[in-house]
Amino acid sequence: MTSPSEGNPLDSWIETVRDEFGIDAPVDRTLVLDMARDVAHGVARPAAPLTAYLMGLAVGAGADPADAAARITRLATARAEADRSG
Repeated sequence: MTSPSEGNPLDSWIETVRDEFGIDAPVDRTLVLDMARDVAHGVARPAAPLTAYLMGLAVGAGADPADAAARITRLATARAEADRSG
């Protein structure tokens, strides 16, 4: 494991949390961050971390991470479009 002072601090944080909980699954941080950005812009900023948590629950229950992120992004885009036309 990389110490917090080495390399990318985000990568180090991800590894720290994975180690703490014994998570072996890889983390696609770009996928999660892009999804959170889409939700923050399409719904509301506070919805981003809450949705990331919900996505984690969905993935933990067996959903494919890429599919879950795509579905959430579609929902956020639809919400933003409805709000604009609304």
